[in-house]
Amino acid sequence: MKQRMFFVPTLKEAPKDAEVKSHKLMGRAGLIKQLAAGIYTYLPLAQRVIRKIETIVREELDSRGCSEMLMPALQPRDIWDESGRWAEYGPELMRLKDRKERDFCLGPTHEEVITAAVREYVNSYKKLPLALYQIQTKFRDEMRPRFGLMRGREFIMKDLYTFSENGEDLDYWYNLMKEAYTRVFERVGLSTRIVSSDVGQIGGDTADEFMVMSEVGEDTITYCTSCAYATNQEFSGLKAGDTCPECGGTIATAKGIEVGNIFKLGTKYSESMNATFTDRDGKLKPIIMGCYGLGISRTLMAIVEQHSNDDGIVWPEEVRPFDVHIVPVQYKDEEHINKVNALYENLRSRYDCLLDDRDERAGVKFKDADLIGVPIRVVIGKGFADGVVELIDRRTNETREIPVEGLVEALSSLI
Repeated sequence: MKQRMFFVPTLKEAPKDAEVKSHKLMGRAGLIKQLAAGIYTYLPLAQRVIRKIETIVREELDSRGCSEMLMPALQPRDIWDESGRWAEYGPELMRLKDRKERDFCLGPTHEEVITAAVREYVNSYKKLPLALYQIQTKFRDEMRPRFGLMRGREFIMKDLYTFSENGEDLDYWYNLMKEAYTRVFERVGLSTRIVSSDVGQIGGDTADEFMVMSEVGEDTITYCTSCAYATNQEFSGLKAGDTCPECGGTIATAKGIEVGNIFKLGTKYSESMNATFTDRDGKLKPIIMGCYGLGISRTLMAIVEQHSNDDGIVWPEEVRPFDVHIVPVQYKDEEHINKVNALYENLRSRYDCLLDDRDERAGVKFKDADLIGVPIRVVIGKGFADGVVELIDRRTNETREIPVEGLVEALSSLI
């Protein structure tokens, strides 16, 4: 990809409303553009990273027997009346009417829709278990959208729903999703902690959250300094210095960004929406459900928060938007341009490359490259006439000169 055609509108200054590091950097690096409070356009650089995150999510879920589908964002009131949530859900639910004055909402979540989709098909234990997921835009009318993608009114989420015949099978899927989520966050480069939490507006019996420890997190996590015990403070009510209820150790607190949550719904939706099946003894029973959410856009934000410095982003290995950023110090002389393009084509046959072919000063190119955050950079400077380029690994800040003929081998050891 040539940078002249790759829309990355970098900024010298952060957007005025940006308060936290990730919001500032995503604005300056040309990842996102605010349209309205809590509503953002994902520009090409962000979209590339989002696609990488989504691919990792799909790989981990598909390998565990889950099937992807896509449900409508626009949902009729009648299914929400069936579950009882039309009256229960607060002002965060975006409600609207069609031209015939019928009530609809823009889905913040899809328990009602998925239950309505499977209840006529799953009529026997022989058709269980099921694990269905989607990656889709969600809507919540947040009173105070803030911190960029952390708390938005429109956001991208993966939501998965399991359907089981008994509690043991629900436990199996619940633990399998814990394992899948742990693997997803490891692969995208995030360090997370699993904490117990309240079920909130989703409902059910049990819930856990996946938290990224961060000073800008909106949630306070209470955890034990002696064992694995950890909860959301709103759920436990514990404070720093309290005694851990599991081992007697000391409770500490930290801020966290919620990037995923999992719920044992039980029969909350299947009973109210009449989703039943005939069990092995011929008895009619409500399907036992679980739901599992993972914030795709919020994961993007958390990655930038954890993997950046004052100069810009340093993308983790599996979500980097490009493999190599080629930065010619100058790009004007025709003979020089031809040589640069030949090198670019050679590398492009092996790696996903971004070539900065803009007619800009070297300082501008270097600053933009730091902001964009591709971990491996090839700088084509004065030494290029003698067959030498500069190879920079931003993850380690190592810089070395490499002969052009040895560049592919050098890159293969880094990528």
